[in-house]
Amino acid sequence: MPFLRILLLLIVPIALLRADDTVNDRIRKIEARWKPAQTMARLRVPGVSIALIRGSKVEWVKPYGVKSAKGSKKMTENIDVATLFQAASISKPVAAVAAMHMSQYGNFGLDEDVNAKLKSWTVKDTAFTTNAKVTLRGLLSHTAGLTVHGFGGYAQGDPVPTITQILNGEKPANSDAILVDTTPGTKWRYSGGGYTVLQLMLQERLNKPFAEIMEMIVLNKLGMRDSTYAQPLPRPLHIRAAHAHDKEGQPIKGGNWHTYPEQAAAGLWTTPADLARFLIEMQKSARGESNLVIEQKTALEMLTVQKDRYGLGFRLKPGGGFGHGGSNAGFKCYLQADARNGVVIMTNADRGMDLIKEIVAAIESEYGWTHLKP
Repeated sequence: MPFLRILLLLIVPIALLRADDTVNDRIRKIEARWKPAQTMARLRVPGVSIALIRGSKVEWVKPYGVKSAKGSKKMTENIDVATLFQAASISKPVAAVAAMHMSQYGNFGLDEDVNAKLKSWTVKDTAFTTNAKVTLRGLLSHTAGLTVHGFGGYAQGDPVPTITQILNGEKPANSDAILVDTTPGTKWRYSGGGYTVLQLMLQERLNKPFAEIMEMIVLNKLGMRDSTYAQPLPRPLHIRAAHAHDKEGQPIKGGNWHTYPEQAAAGLWTTPADLARFLIEMQKSARGESNLVIEQKTALEMLTVQKDRYGLGFRLKPGGGFGHGGSNAGFKCYLQADARNGVVIMTNADRGMDLIKEIVAAIESEYGWTHLKP
């Protein structure tokens, strides 16, 4: 027995080392294809961080570049695996999972009029809502007929509107009022406005701040300890945050990043590793192997096309792929998965999507995958 124990102690580290060598070799081959330093300089993207999922496990996480292209030495430090990025519209599928968690326990009906759950503000009836109402299914699938595609955020120091002011398009909100101008359920049209209605639904149902709700329902349960929907970003986390950059790779105007009170639509700060945990839980839930937040039936419903290749919170691809992109001022990010594999890439510049496409092509070439392309 002692001999076997000693033998195992010798063999296991060697096996792990070989596995690490294989992964590191793959990373080197991927880097040889997308050429990090040259490509980031050419596209003027100061920083990027990548997490790769294989077999519903995080196989590797790799950061590149700096948090800020300009500023004090303290603020131009290298990005690491714990650096926070704005997830932008990737906030939506995470928020959608919270809504579906509430739905599966009877708090919301997927196909009931959302006005039955709203208190302080309601969707205004128009000629378009005479025969069809705005529903949770419509909010999550962008088929509710609601306006306002996306949000520009607020420069640091500027007044930040309340959620009611955003919904009504009242100052200091910098976006239009959110209203129905198309018959619900008849067409797909992207609407960050719809997810802002969802945000209010969750807040009023649980009588808690949205960031707290998301911690309770999703983030804590999935071990997403480097994630928060808090807006503005709490000051103690500033030192960990990547700064936003424009298309020239220069810091955006109005502070190091914008504030997004439209939290469900655009307010998540997170890391690729945490979003990989989120994707893995979706994969396992869909297979019936985990129910930390949602049951298998709920997961499969989210991954079912509602209209125009969009499910409940996710863009869907033929063959079972699901994912989402994100675009806030100075941040571009992307996640995509299939039943067992996937990738999360987050950048801190407006040309980040150009970089993401080159990285994804390099990863697909190395792994022989074809489902990741934006």
